[in-house]
Amino acid sequence: MKMKTLFFLPRHLAVLFTLVLFSALGQPVKELAAYDVVWNSPSEDSRGSMPLGNGDIGLNVWVEKSGDLVFYISKTDAWSDNVGGNKGLPKVGRVRLKLSPALTTSSGFVQTLKLATGEIEIRSGAATMRVWVDANRPLIHLESETGEPRDLEVAFETTRPASEKNLQADTILTDQTNHVVWFYRNLNKDVPQLTNRTFGAAISGDGLVSASSTVLHSAKPAKRHEISICVLTAQTPTPEAWLAQLNQVDAQAASVPLATARREHEKWWGDFWNRSWIFISGDDDAAKVTRGYILQRFTSACAGRGAYPIKFNGSIFTMDWHKSEKIKGVETNYIVPADARDWGGQYWFQNTRPMYWPMLQSGDFDMMRPLFKMFREILPNNEKEVRDFYHHDGAYFAETKPFYGGINKLKPDSPGKYTDFYYTPILELSAMMLDYFAYTGDKNFARETLLPIADAGMKFFDQHWPHENGKLVLDPDNSIEMFWKVRNPAPDIAGLRWVLPGLLALSNELTTEEQRARWQRFLKEIPELPVGETNGQKVLLPAEVYGPSHNSENPELYAIYPFRIFGIGKTGLELARTTFAARKIKANGCWTQDGVQSALLGAVETARKNVTFVLQRKEPQCRFPAFWDHGHDYVPDEDNGGHGIHALQLMLTQSEGRKIYLLPAWPKNWNASFKLHAPFNTTVEGVVRNGKVESLKVMPPERKADVILADSKN
Repeated sequence: MKMKTLFFLPRHLAVLFTLVLFSALGQPVKELAAYDVVWNSPSEDSRGSMPLGNGDIGLNVWVEKSGDLVFYISKTDAWSDNVGGNKGLPKVGRVRLKLSPALTTSSGFVQTLKLATGEIEIRSGAATMRVWVDANRPLIHLESETGEPRDLEVAFETTRPASEKNLQADTILTDQTNHVVWFYRNLNKDVPQLTNRTFGAAISGDGLVSASSTVLHSAKPAKRHEISICVLTAQTPTPEAWLAQLNQVDAQAASVPLATARREHEKWWGDFWNRSWIFISGDDDAAKVTRGYILQRFTSACAGRGAYPIKFNGSIFTMDWHKSEKIKGVETNYIVPADARDWGGQYWFQNTRPMYWPMLQSGDFDMMRPLFKMFREILPNNEKEVRDFYHHDGAYFAETKPFYGGINKLKPDSPGKYTDFYYTPILELSAMMLDYFAYTGDKNFARETLLPIADAGMKFFDQHWPHENGKLVLDPDNSIEMFWKVRNPAPDIAGLRWVLPGLLALSNELTTEEQRARWQRFLKEIPELPVGETNGQKVLLPAEVYGPSHNSENPELYAIYPFRIFGIGKTGLELARTTFAARKIKANGCWTQDGVQSALLGAVETARKNVTFVLQRKEPQCRFPAFWDHGHDYVPDEDNGGHGIHALQLMLTQSEGRKIYLLPAWPKNWNASFKLHAPFNTTVEGVVRNGKVESLKVMPPERKADVILADSKN
């Protein structure tokens, strides 16, 4: 078959892409080089950085015109004294590496993000530099090979030379020999999870000696240099205890030979890429969408295995940001430092979820666990706060909260605002965890995490509001952030009607007789979804009774996503489609959900337009193609990428129960090679060409009988 050459790829890479797309099923996806990010010139500043990471430690890496290699270090648990402030999750620090003679950047310069092996390579003449963050250990590795002997200097550059409000200065140790060590020590005494939290790092390398407390340089010129940076966050009684722990962790990690560490690192990345994939061809947008999908998965993998979940507002890849605004009537240009981010350090559940729903189909279950772990750790304190303030059982998770949790303590006569009277997150988290259990079959997870959280949520909803005439009355209750203090909002009704049957479907081995009886009784008391008319057509409503709107959302569509009451192969599909067509807020990008919802409804063209826009929505100030436009959030906007890859997955496959729907919203002019996951530890791998499935491999094989070719709606 002849395929159109993709206009922005070199001819040999376009041919390679064609071979990947139509290779035999089961061949590992090794041909990621076609989507490596390659730059042939240096960058001006951190806006021209590439992301790198091991799931917990992240880097923004760039090379300046001087030939200096520079990078910011971040960590998922490097919380400052004021988590809620705009510097709640600051950088660990900045590092600069100089060669002498310097790297030449005027010609022959190539910087490549090598996706398959999770590293950045810089070539200039005979010199090669590699940067990688060990996938299995808390070490950053820098390697240089220069052909002829060169001097090398590596320096720590603090971003916090002095204390400011709720932010401490970095401490740089002055008594280290042939090491550079620094740390930030949290002095917040009000929050136990922050008190004495200390994060920092140590730089060392063979043949490097101290030039000062912040600089190491080579004892003599050499053709090869190896540098390692060990990064640690720990809560310790003293700084000395943190340093002792850092030295122990560093020694243990450094005891593994570099060649062994690299081999294990590359294996992790190889296994990651072979879990799942989507490659598309067919028109000029298809390969760009593929690139966006791959780079978003890469960015999530760089930040998704740490102590805490991915931050929607920049992840761990914030950078020095150039802003322009009128201040007292005067146009003012200034730089927001990389330590800062809009919307602060708290987690906003509605903004955090977009990165996590697509991890089910991509099989990235290890990256979902930090999200579940955080909420499981929050649960006991939230249950206590509910008992103490509301005098009943159960728990809920506030829409915005720090990593250590907390509830909104509100009386019914409180005026209400965006995230007051907003109780939906525990319902959606429960729905996500039910899916996680369906995909993995992990019974320990069901017992230890899913059931404690979900049952606490059911108790809260059961006891927090009155029951009238045998029905629950959710009043006052927000219809997400859009409508405040309404009666019977659609999102919470949809959530209860979705989660309760999911809990009741769990085996008796996992649940108690008391739980099942209580859930069955409660399910009968859940009101119907509110329904009305728009332009003479029957549609779902955002609530039974509601007032003015305050945001740009469609809460009536929560019965499609995240609570999949309506969809392909289900009753009421036309009602859902009519409601979607009549929605007041129509938007793409950032946290808007049109792409995901249209895919779930089989609306092919709407879904295609959405992912085409979203997975190319690069922030203009940035150089990296998957540092997404800030939209309503902050750069890089992880909501944008998360929703984009989720919608693309759902266009190819959707699962409900044992049913696997194939091509429910797939454009006929897009060809694809894909491997995605489904419930019951299932993978679906196939090739689609000209709207037809040319080959299909389902594992385990008996699950192929559950695959249904869906009837989409163009």
